[in-house]
Amino acid sequence: MEDNDYEKLKQLEDAFERKDLDFFKTFLDNSKDLPLLLRVHSVCMLEQIGNEKMVEPLCQILKKDESPLTRHEAAFTLGQLGHRSAISTLVDAMLHDRSQIVRHESAVALSSIGDDAIIPQLKKAIEDEDEDVRNSALIAFEYLTYLKRTKDTEAPNVAIKPKIRL
Repeated sequence: MEDNDYEKLKQLEDAFERKDLDFFKTFLDNSKDLPLLLRVHSVCMLEQIGNEKMVEPLCQILKKDESPLTRHEAAFTLGQLGHRSAISTLVDAMLHDRSQIVRHESAVALSSIGDDAIIPQLKKAIEDEDEDVRNSALIAFEYLTYLKRTKDTEAPNVAIKPKIRL
């Protein structure tokens, strides 16, 4: 990293303290050529301060960032935020991303969101070529199946949210 990159890191830290979501949205929209530390750090910070306004910028990172690590962190953060608006992008990443760590984390994120409508897509991911992806999809599949069974037997008209984010 260069000196001006450390200044950008300071700006990230300051924006984090202010909970400045607009700063993060702009930063992420323009982060393509920045060092990996800055991109990953900005994505990770959003777990603590993000809201649904951040789903679209994080989805764009998940779809387009060249770094598997940054895409992985975007998937993780989307799962932690827990908004259903991230589901289609996470499903696409789980089934099609070129990196197994991104496919794995997308499956985990989907289980954290807790929408049992994606059970059929998880069945597809259980057939992934990578063992860790298969196992993550299987865990998500089984957990969401459990949530669906609980909802169907105990509270048919109530959405059941996961107790924890995996």
